[in-house]
Amino acid sequence: MSAAILSGWSREFDRGYDVVMNTQNNNINVTFIQPDGRTETHQGPIGDHVMDVAVDNGVAGIIGQCGGGCTCCTCHVWIDPNWQDRVRPAHNDETELLSYAIGVCDRSRLACQLRLTQELDGLVVEIPSETE
Repeated sequence: MSAAILSGWSREFDRGYDVVMNTQNNNINVTFIQPDGRTETHQGPIGDHVMDVAVDNGVAGIIGQCGGGCTCCTCHVWIDPNWQDRVRPAHNDETELLSYAIGVCDRSRLACQLRLTQELDGLVVEIPSETE
């Protein structure tokens, strides 16, 4: 497919997949911490999103109702403080949507907006309780 045919969104969306083809280790580890303290670690390919890893592995508390379209907040997570500076800042649409989530704090993000990159291997996120 010619790059001239791709829209700006498609080029951005596909950028992560170019990296997959050029790396030996395509899987990124993500650790999810449940509100009760239980942890589970799962892997996902570079270019996927944290929400994809959660939904594909049945992580409780991550629904992803909109399928990653950034139109709901059912994949709300808190970024572990040790990882906050490595995650790209939220864009305006995400920030606005987070105002509707339960338990919003300065570490809040939507897992559907967190693209897996080599730099995020080992990422730790917390799942807020439904009553926070």
